[in-house]
Amino acid sequence: MNPKTILITGATDGIGKQSALELARQGHHIVVHGRNETRAKQVVADIQRATKNPRVEFVLADFAALGDVRTLADTIRQHYPRLDILINNAGVFMPSRTLTRDGYEMTFQVNHLAHFLLTNRLVEKIKSSAPARILHVSSGLHRGGNIEWDNLQGEKQYSGYDAYARSKLANVLFAYALAEKLGNAQVTSNALHPGVIRTKLLRAGWGGGNDLSRGAETIVYCATAPELESVTGRFFDNKRETASSSLSHDKNLQRAFWDRSAQWVGLAES
Repeated sequence: MNPKTILITGATDGIGKQSALELARQGHHIVVHGRNETRAKQVVADIQRATKNPRVEFVLADFAALGDVRTLADTIRQHYPRLDILINNAGVFMPSRTLTRDGYEMTFQVNHLAHFLLTNRLVEKIKSSAPARILHVSSGLHRGGNIEWDNLQGEKQYSGYDAYARSKLANVLFAYALAEKLGNAQVTSNALHPGVIRTKLLRAGWGGGNDLSRGAETIVYCATAPELESVTGRFFDNKRETASSSLSHDKNLQRAFWDRSAQWVGLAES
């Protein structure tokens, strides 16, 4: 096996942490992202002890602050010679409408805008590491999401479920649009549903769910399976390619959503 450098966002808890553990166990160089330094240090120590893999590190950024995301991208570009795999996993569920310091609805920013900004600022580093992969951890709930341009931030009406489903649809739209833009760069972009897993996020919204190890399975598979090296622009569930919502395949919506997202995070449209 050729060890990869893998950045996992939201990896100090839940599915992200379990995925970091499983990938570290395979011998990869793992970069754990979190927003609390004490927590991140403990997770790194736990994974190193459990896997006997010393190549586990952490980086810090609060995705509720786009300035933090820009600094995180700069840190990765400056301190890591390569980035083989980016796993966009961080996510929140907000029962009530909350705005970030950037003025966006929290679910929309943390689950979508922060990852859109981070990925775009790292894409040249990832291209230079090709063959490489970008994974977007979405949810089967994206099928309940819709894009209402005048209510993306819950300006008119807010429900935690609607905000979450919309952000997960945004993940899939971004994954597909990015796959098209990457073209022949030997970098794949795929979205996935990790399953209904017992995490802090699930407890906040619904309760129930399967063990964390089940949640990590599809992430680890999509990150490492040799047969997926050139597979891009697809949606995976339970380690199998499956159909995402018909809305997620709307090319015009993908492009329009990309351009609006670029405006929101201060990137040039492209």
